[in-house]
Amino acid sequence: MITFLLSSALIFVGAIMGYGTARRFVRDRLRFVDGAHKPAVPWVVGVAAFLVAIPVVNVISWLPLVHLGGGAAIALGASVGLGVKAGSRDIREGRYELHA
Repeated sequence: MITFLLSSALIFVGAIMGYGTARRFVRDRLRFVDGAHKPAVPWVVGVAAFLVAIPVVNVISWLPLVHLGGGAAIALGASVGLGVKAGSRDIREGRYELHA
């Protein structure tokens, strides 16, 4: 039971951090990059994040009490892709503030 809760918490925190980081990066840093706002970019970034997360998930799974599977990598890839899409939408709709 504790391993399930710990693993679920890690997946949830990773997904939230991936979404927020991707959204903030697109909104703040890629504001004027036209290529970052194309419709296929969130898919490409999500797949890339998934491919990068697969080896990391496998290494983390060696730790005791943490049993992450492919679902963790899928959750991270999906959250990063959705964060890129949300950041691009923020730029299109003018909903962003510059953070110093």
